[in-house]
Amino acid sequence: MDKQKNSKSIVEIVRATKIYTPDVVALEDISLSIVYGEMVFLTGMSGAGKTTLLKLICGMENPDKGLVEVAGKDLNRIKGGEIPKFRQQIGMAYQDFKLLPDRTVAQNIAMAMEVSYENLRTIKKRVGELLQKLRLEHKHDALAGNLSRGEQQRVTIARAVANSPRLVLADEPTGNLDSKTTRIVMDLFEQCNLSGTTLIIATHDESIYRRSENRILELHSGRLVAPDDRLASIINNTP
Repeated sequence: MDKQKNSKSIVEIVRATKIYTPDVVALEDISLSIVYGEMVFLTGMSGAGKTTLLKLICGMENPDKGLVEVAGKDLNRIKGGEIPKFRQQIGMAYQDFKLLPDRTVAQNIAMAMEVSYENLRTIKKRVGELLQKLRLEHKHDALAGNLSRGEQQRVTIARAVANSPRLVLADEPTGNLDSKTTRIVMDLFEQCNLSGTTLIIATHDESIYRRSENRILELHSGRLVAPDDRLASIINNTP
């Protein structure tokens, strides 16, 4: 099945800048547009601003300047009561995992679906499928805090995609994995993308995008090396 894309943007960023106290410029004048159904690789050295950009897209951080719009929502104007529903549309695979160490692997993965009120049978089936795809079925009842870093990373990825969100953000998702397990993870991402999920994968692992036909955006010292031409006309006409 061919992945379905349309020309409508799920992520629209115009001249966004993020500065951390006292005067650390994490991102400067970032403009990009990502359409529904894309898989985009966000590359750059450590400290280039990849994680900060993902945080802007999921609403964990606000820009100091500029526009960040996701799924038609201007994140600078989103109301507090709308935030939980907005975040249900986004799956986030964090670089530092953010798992609950005293909960089982299955419980950690199920959390995203429980928030969306999926029935228990559906949750159990989906958790089992993801564990099988990621070669973690034998860890179903293991406590997350007892896993290796590579296993925790795969659980984080399973949790991010469990609820079949419209948008998945993955921050260095293969950083603790060997080449074989990296391929397993990328196969899962590609399956999600074929089903219509938009993916933004921040990585410095060239092996996962070297032969990819998907778009590659590179950050260097908080700036896009090659600005996204989708927004060129908007930028050029901005006072």
